[in-house]
Amino acid sequence: MPSRKHLANAIRVLSMDAVQKANSGHPGAPMGMADIAEVLWNDFLKHNPQNPNWADRDRFVLSNGHGSMLIYSLLHLSGYDLTMDDLKQFRQLHSRTPGHPERGYTAGVETTTGPLGQGIANGVGMAVAEKILAAQFNRDGHTVVDHNTYVFLGDGCMMEGVSHEACSLAGTLGLGKLIAFYDDNGISIDGHVEGWFTDDTPKRFEAYGWHVIRAVDGHNAAAIKAAIEAAKAETKKPTLIITKTIIGFGSPNKQASHDCHGSPLGLEEVALVRKTLGWEYEPFVVPADVYAGWDAKEKGAAAEKSWEAKFAAYKAAHPELAAEFDRRVIKGELPADFAAKAEAFIAESQAKGEKIASRKASQNSIAAFVPLLPELLGGSADLAGSNLTLVKTSKGVTAEDASGNYLYYGVREFGMSAIMNGISAHGGFIAYGATFLMFQQYAANAVRMSALMKLQNIFVYTHDSIGQGEDGPTHQPIEVLASLRMTPNLDTWRPADAAEAAVSWKAAIERKTGPAALVFSRQNLDHVARTPAQVADIAKGGYVLVDSVGEPEAILIATGSEVGITVQAAAALKAKGRNVRVVSMPSTSVFDRQDEAYKESVLPISVGARVAVETAHVDYWYKYVGFDGRVVGMTGFGESAPGPALLEYFGFTVDNIVSTVEELLED
Repeated sequence: MPSRKHLANAIRVLSMDAVQKANSGHPGAPMGMADIAEVLWNDFLKHNPQNPNWADRDRFVLSNGHGSMLIYSLLHLSGYDLTMDDLKQFRQLHSRTPGHPERGYTAGVETTTGPLGQGIANGVGMAVAEKILAAQFNRDGHTVVDHNTYVFLGDGCMMEGVSHEACSLAGTLGLGKLIAFYDDNGISIDGHVEGWFTDDTPKRFEAYGWHVIRAVDGHNAAAIKAAIEAAKAETKKPTLIITKTIIGFGSPNKQASHDCHGSPLGLEEVALVRKTLGWEYEPFVVPADVYAGWDAKEKGAAAEKSWEAKFAAYKAAHPELAAEFDRRVIKGELPADFAAKAEAFIAESQAKGEKIASRKASQNSIAAFVPLLPELLGGSADLAGSNLTLVKTSKGVTAEDASGNYLYYGVREFGMSAIMNGISAHGGFIAYGATFLMFQQYAANAVRMSALMKLQNIFVYTHDSIGQGEDGPTHQPIEVLASLRMTPNLDTWRPADAAEAAVSWKAAIERKTGPAALVFSRQNLDHVARTPAQVADIAKGGYVLVDSVGEPEAILIATGSEVGITVQAAAALKAKGRNVRVVSMPSTSVFDRQDEAYKESVLPISVGARVAVETAHVDYWYKYVGFDGRVVGMTGFGESAPGPALLEYFGFTVDNIVSTVEELLED
């Protein structure tokens, strides 16, 4: 049997060889963390390479994602479906070994990492999911949820603010099954970090409520093993293991410097590394005994088989819970009757005809859907009373009782969103989290990552416009809607009333291939009359709300809080003899996915006179109105004043919309 060091060296040489072949990448971190990875994966990690989706597997996250060859080497060596040819294609087009680990590209990669700090935040989310599922499903004598989340992270992750947000909350929630390894090598791209990073990291994490194991020799297998055992013994707190390592370990001329951080070692240095490590094999050659020392297939299959026996006993003792676990966690399916019940609620919302803020309509939707969906896991970044995300059936998750369905995230918009990504990547939940629309900008990269990973998340954003009023331009989003709409694979909904709000929630809940942003008003909105056919068409993202007689002279397009006033303007125009159509477009991306015939029926190309109305930046809407069209919108920031005064000041009035349409038709 090869020594531990020899097994770890396989990671080192595969990593440096792949980076060298690609002439691009980061060899330093994989070479430095190889010994830690060897101990963790061979002695502790519970996983099955033949079933990467086993529900009770441990989760492994490489937060310092630039070191991606570390995880690719681990997956290949331990028996996952990742071949040596895949390693040779590192960083090449459409390979299964992209430059940073990407969920969905590579079996065994749990989350996409690269933007530093978000991986550890995702790990917090995974540990949150495990803790809540354990509290909801485990019963005396039957433990079917029992796994750890392990995270590797580096100096860069420690510096990023999102790691502070997430790790602080992890301590408060007592995530005892979260174990993080800090690669304390003192090097970042710019060089030795003491010039810009001198935090007392152990004290910081102890202040968060973490169990901290200091100054572990990251190249001493016995010390690493002892640290992991101590971490696993602490069940009430997350653990940070601070490992002192040498970046680029084994490179005689470049180790311990930034020269090996983000660029290939060079052919001469690669040859010297082989000599230094005693690795006698050609590039991309691993001897049989090393493969045997790493192979986790048999052990993994046995571990999963043992769990299946536990689950069978659980099913016999608690059949209803087992069926729910199978539906939620293993299959990720909605209840069979959800769609019908949701449609009934939409019809009820339309029939009630309430004049309420769309944020209140959103709360009503949550209140209707939470009893139907125990997998709905809500939260807000300290604004629950304003975002209206709490309902009667909401129960807070705490360190002592994690059986609830609501997370108090505190003022942590970025952390909340990144944690939601981890929860969704883990499985078993549909996560929703809320803040003001303006403060989505704090969280924008995590929202982007959710879309990139095709994760189902529901991002709830309220106080969506200048209608928010007195809080002023710091709180009034102008550019945010356009940013959300231009994010690939993100469906953004801005409902006009309770019926559209209910449809947006149903759509977000049913969408399994990506996130949704649901954008709601602070102020009350008029109810809009609709036929049953129009109610059904809401789900298409855009539909004819008020039609003309025959082909219209002009089409007015509006969303959200501006739909009501646009309908009023249309009535005023019709009273003047103008033949106009009003299109409500709550979701542009959903509308864009409809077939051409439907889109032509709503926005016929023959009608070039178009006016869009929205309390957001005008530029987005030229996509629909054309260069010759008009937009009643915003080109600058808002002001501080009561909402109605601002709407009038910035031209969101019947008179201004009417005059804009008339000017367009006269041109």
